[in-house]
Amino acid sequence: MITASQLRAARALLGIDQKTLAELAGLSVPTIQRMEASDGNVRGVVESLTRVVEALDLAGIELIGDNAQSVVGGRGVRLKAPAPRP
Repeated sequence: MITASQLRAARALLGIDQKTLAELAGLSVPTIQRMEASDGNVRGVVESLTRVVEALDLAGIELIGDNAQSVVGGRGVRLKAPAPRP
């Protein structure tokens, strides 16, 4: 699964807007907007989700799941649980 935060972060790493991602994935801008507005895991048609993941992969993005290792290497950013506040 991909989260809405991962999707927004992936676009930011690539320096592309929603329109460009929509074009790369062969989807409409409103579809990308709905995906990014999801709460937590992106909800939508499986085919649309697959298209987005494949487009991001071709553009150089590796999506890393919870507790998974990156096997490809390269630079990146990973979200971790925040430290407890004193």
